[in-house]
Amino acid sequence: MSYLPKSQGAAAKKCGTMVMLGVLQLPCRLHHSLFYSSSQIASSRPQGVAKVVLKKGKTQLFKDGSPMVYSGAVDRIIGKPPPQTGDVVIVADGTENPIGWGLYNSVSMFCVRLMQLQHESTRDPSCALNIEKLLQTRIAEAVQLRKSLALPSANTNAYRLVNSEGDRLSGLIVDVFGDIAVVASSAAWLEKYRIEVESCLRSIDGINHINWRPSLDVLKEDGFDISSLKQTQSSTLPQRSMVRCVVPLIRSFSLLQISS
Repeated sequence: MSYLPKSQGAAAKKCGTMVMLGVLQLPCRLHHSLFYSSSQIASSRPQGVAKVVLKKGKTQLFKDGSPMVYSGAVDRIIGKPPPQTGDVVIVADGTENPIGWGLYNSVSMFCVRLMQLQHESTRDPSCALNIEKLLQTRIAEAVQLRKSLALPSANTNAYRLVNSEGDRLSGLIVDVFGDIAVVASSAAWLEKYRIEVESCLRSIDGINHINWRPSLDVLKEDGFDISSLKQTQSSTLPQRSMVRCVVPLIRSFSLLQISS
């Protein structure tokens, strides 16, 4: 089901700048991704992107930043055929005005993980409805944040690079040990977009190996069929990696007891 009026689509094509999706602004180069398959959004459908409409009074929590849209907050889903797990969907308030977009889950109690809010899409439309671009942007931001905290440093090259919701990538945890990135996947959408995540991590200076470790129990709770997981690990994963960690020695003389 298309949410872009024909007249508006024609005007957007003519101007060559922006198209509108409700109040969500998108660049014309992403108009194609709304209706056709692409390498960036593997599950886009020619009929358009489905819209998940929230119940009245259930919107503010998600506008305030909670990324987990629970099924009880959803009033209806607009779009045929209905979205499948991992599909990009628009999340809208009770009046069908978009508040952002996310990734749908047809089985989990959390039916959408919000990836970007509407005002963020307006400010940075390059990521709108584009999971690959969003991953690149969020992981790059995580790298810069760690650099501002002097990670890695001369003292240590072991640190957490991506901390799930803390870095706006719900379900993704990445720990770095030397030149190895260990990925803990605890959301169904990550298994779908594993190739895109690994591609982003390989582009980071200093990371030469990736160890993907699915959190099986959590994935089951997220409705993911763990029997479909392939037992694959990087064939180039070294048996050992040099990890630095300098622990300062703190002496507390006030706790020192001397007996005669």
